[in-house]
Amino acid sequence: MDPLLKELTKLERLTTANGKGLSFGHSLDSLLQSLQEAKDDLLAGNCTEERLKQLSQLVESKKKEIDERQKEVYSVLSRLGKALDKKFPIPLPSYSDLFSSTLSVTALERTIALHLLRTGQFDVAEIFLKESRIKISDDLRNQFVDLHQILKALRNQDISPALRWTRSHQSFLQSRNSPLEFYLHRSQYIRLLLSSHPPDPLTAISYANENLRPFYKEHEQEFRRLLACVAYLPLPKLQNSMYRDLALPTLHFDLEPLFAKEYCASLGMSRQVPLRVVGDIGGGGALARIEKGRKVMGDRKGEWTQLDELPIEIPLSSDNRYHSIFACLVSKEQSTELNPPMMMSCGHVISKDSLQKLNKSGGRSKCPYCPVETAVGSALRIHL
Repeated sequence: MDPLLKELTKLERLTTANGKGLSFGHSLDSLLQSLQEAKDDLLAGNCTEERLKQLSQLVESKKKEIDERQKEVYSVLSRLGKALDKKFPIPLPSYSDLFSSTLSVTALERTIALHLLRTGQFDVAEIFLKESRIKISDDLRNQFVDLHQILKALRNQDISPALRWTRSHQSFLQSRNSPLEFYLHRSQYIRLLLSSHPPDPLTAISYANENLRPFYKEHEQEFRRLLACVAYLPLPKLQNSMYRDLALPTLHFDLEPLFAKEYCASLGMSRQVPLRVVGDIGGGGALARIEKGRKVMGDRKGEWTQLDELPIEIPLSSDNRYHSIFACLVSKEQSTELNPPMMMSCGHVISKDSLQKLNKSGGRSKCPYCPVETAVGSALRIHL
């Protein structure tokens, strides 16, 4: 998707501002203002021949400026079209209208509105809500505003708003065994530790005793590492020690996605933005693979018989895998509720169907990986 995003960025830059920070609209507005002033002077009898010549030159220069920029826009649009064709060589299939009913349209529009609010596009969200007439409660809107204000503060190295939220939702975070509050204090501790030159760890140690010590039981090993790393100051020495991970910027940057995850969980929402997941998976090649599989099966006069699974594998990133999957190395099939994974007495795991097929007389099955035999009835089902 990088070439597409690159061309879209160029197009946005060209249509919003040029090198001088002036947009098409600004150029036209300034020209209209000059024409209006000339008209007023002409009606008042104050317009000279020199003024008209200057006005003519201004019109020509603005026209030339806009024409040049229009050529650049057309060039970028052309490259964008070629990038789209290259990224999506197979045309989108035509399906029946999935959003024909009022209920489905409302559900789709609500999903879009929540997406805009959740991603911080509040101005666009307000316009969309007015146009679609979708009702989102003021309380939910304010919660999304609060989320982005806290994330902005974290980006500016201010953990205070995030800490206020964690303390007001402490029981919820404890029920999830969330390390969020500990990680917030850890980030502040490291900043204090590395902020003094020459190193003076007393302020950071005092902060740790007050704010990190209550988490000692849950994070004993990490607590000890945080205090032991003091012996490896200043920063260059710490970066070459066994505690080098505490000097990495990711220790602070990872707070934003973790906080967003816990905040959305408190609202009963997933950590990922649904529309973004759909776009990433579909735009990442899933639609093309599905359509190709459908076409191949159609050419062979076959059809999909399962509504809840695909006959082809769709490669996904680890972030988009939501269920544990077991594939039996004997039958090469994925486990299902009717064919679950079974652990034999030797510890090896195969599917239930494979276990039955390996069943010998006497109700014992020989493990396909080692010489151990297992009574079929004693094999344990594994729940994924």
